[in-house]
Order: sequence, then structure tokens, then C-alpha cells
Amino acid sequence: MNDGRSYDVGVVGTGPAGLAAALALARPGLRVAAIGPAPSSRDTRTAALFAGSVTLLENLGVGDVCRSAGEAIYGIRIIDDMGALLRAPEVTFTAAEAGLERFGYNVPNAALVEALRIRAGEVPTLTLIDASVAEVIPGPEEAEVHLGDGRRLTVRLVVGADGRQSLCRRAAGIAARTWAYEQSALTCTFTHQRPHGGISTEFHRPAGPFTVVPSPGRSSSLVWVERPDVAARLASLEEAAFRSALEERLQGLLGAVETIGPRGVFPLSGLSADVAGRNRIALVGEAVHVIPPIGAQGLNLGLRDAACIADCVADALAAGGDIGAPGVIEAYGRMRHADIASRIWTIDLLNRSLLSSAPPVQALRGLGLHILKTLGPVRRMAIREGLGPSFITPRLMQAPVEGHGTSP
Repeated sequence: MNDGRSYDVGVVGTGPAGLAAALALARPGLRVAAIGPAPSSRDTRTAALFAGSVTLLENLGVGDVCRSAGEAIYGIRIIDDMGALLRAPEVTFTAAEAGLERFGYNVPNAALVEALRIRAGEVPTLTLIDASVAEVIPGPEEAEVHLGDGRRLTVRLVVGADGRQSLCRRAAGIAARTWAYEQSALTCTFTHQRPHGGISTEFHRPAGPFTVVPSPGRSSSLVWVERPDVAARLASLEEAAFRSALEERLQGLLGAVETIGPRGVFPLSGLSADVAGRNRIALVGEAVHVIPPIGAQGLNLGLRDAACIADCVADALAAGGDIGAPGVIEAYGRMRHADIASRIWTIDLLNRSLLSSAPPVQALRGLGLHILKTLGPVRRMAIREGLGPSFITPRLMQAPVEGHGTSP
């Protein structure tokens, strides 16, 4: 472990994307500091991780968390619950039709972060610093990271994984477009009478998607998008009343609802940074993009950021170059641009199509579901692109790498 104040890379933010970036960047032996407050155990959210993300975790040495704390996802079902006179067909995508054993795993955020932190503690060149960051100052040769406790670190590259209010993004001089939705997501985990069969189900409703994702045993993770006042009211209900509302919304899908875990409410918004990096600072995760929780794209997108910056830095090291040079940051931005832009556009369009009551919009959405149900080639293309972009797959997401993770 490096006890000094000079590092090759400083990763600001220790959520899943930041910790994954830190582990990926430490693989070639770089001295990495991962900086952020200790995690909260109150996170009620889970993340559906697709195959590329699972491969990344395997290569970082934390793939076991998917199997020990998560649940396999074998299919994704979409049900039209818009209440329109003409109901679009139900569509189910299966991993088998894509030639896969499973789409991925649904993993609790808290368990994922804990596994990544444990692994980080095993890597000699990676230092976890449980502290806030007060300021980041980029310079021509290096950057300074000022911690909230007064310490100062110097690094050659800053990876900003510090969320939608990113201090790193501001330090880099990168503008971001933001927007808000009149929606909030209520999340919890609950147990139920009937088995889920490894199928994730997304009801498309006028207020937004209502999604249940398989969790271990006869339990599921819930992401219930509603108007903010409705979500707040649902979160405040007594358990019996909430159970009744949940069963009504599920329409008998999972049988009787039994125990219900802690509920959390998160307002929905969107963000798109102008570029993914500048001035020795590369942005990953919600520092560069924020999208609604539709189609399980958010964290998978952030983990691709982490794997891509690792590729760009590895290429710079192989060429004997400066890992924080403008050319490295620009290469990372080019690598991420199309993937980020296409996900933001697609998810925003789908979410707004649910919120719109205009008949032409609803007709187009229904037509899209009809096409997905009946045309095999379109279905298979939608599955492939939904799991990850075909035009780019970073190396750590392609196949298990020899050595299985960073050697302690």
C-alpha cells in the first residue's frame, strides 16, 4: 500500500463505478487512490448487471458477489399497462434466444460495493481513503486533490466518479445539460408467494415503468416510478396498505406479497456532460451521464466507462506515454461518446413516450412492441444492443483475463 501523497491515479468517488475503475486501473501496477466517504448501508437499490459487466467483475476478482448475493436473470418481460383501448402485446426476451445462459444477475448495490471494497483492500497498489474531497486542481503535468481533512494528493490522472453534482466535472471546466422528470422511483425488496422464474418484468404505465427484478429465493427488487407526490405517499403508507397497493399493481403476477423491506424514494432526472473528460480529468458513471431506471442501463453504462478508461490508460502505458495527457483523455471521450449519447437518447425517448397521452405517440410505442414480438431478427438485434453496444467492447468486458483479477 502506498502511504505517501503521490499517486498515478486518483479516483474521486467510491460507488460501484468508481471502485471498479480503481481496480481496473490498478491491474497494470499503477498506484491508485480511491477517495470517498465510507458507504452507507441504507441503500435499498439493486442493479441488474448484464453479461459484460459480470465479465468485468470476474476479471477484477469480485465475480462471486453476483452468485452469492445476486440472482440470475433469464428473461425480460414487457407488459403494456397504459390503460389504452388498444393494448400492445406482451413481449418476453429470453437469454436462450440470444445464445446466452443468462442475461446477467440482479445484485444489491450495498453488497456490490462491499465486495469491491474488500477486493480493493487486497491490492497492494490501491489505497482506499475514506474522506471527502474539497477541491481538485488540474495542472499541466499533474493534478492536486485536496481532501476535506486537509491532506493534499498529487496524481497524474483524476477519474471523477463523484456523481451528478460532480466536483471533478466542474474542476475540469466541463458543462453539462440537465433536466428533470416529474417522476420519482420508489425502491424496495419484497418476498412473494409465487416463484419469479428468473424473469424481470417491466410494466409500462402512464406514470412511468413499474419493474420487478428477480432476487434470491422468492423475493424481487422493486422499482416503482410514479409522480413525486404519489411516490412519497406510497412510501409513507403502513405496511398492510402498501402491500395491498403493490399486489394490485402486480395484477397477480407473483401471488400474495409477504414481507416488505425498507422503502426508499429517489427523484428522477437526466444529465449529459458535454465531453467525458478534459484537463487530466476523466469522468465515469453519473458524473458524465444520468438516465432514468429503464432497461437496467445506468450502472452497466458506468461500468463500461470504467473499463474504457482502463483501456485508454493501458494503451498509453504500453506506448510509454503520459496517462493523463490530452490525447488519452480525448481517446476516452471518443470511445464513450456514441454509447453514452445513444443510451441517453433511447431511454429518454422511451420514458417520455410513457408520459405522453398523445395518440400518435402511443400508437408508435405499441407498433414498436408489435415489431419486437413478431420479427425475430429485430428482437435479436434489440437484445444484443440492450445488453451492450456492438460497436465497442472494452477488453476487460470481452472474456476472462488470464490471472483472474488483480494479483495481490
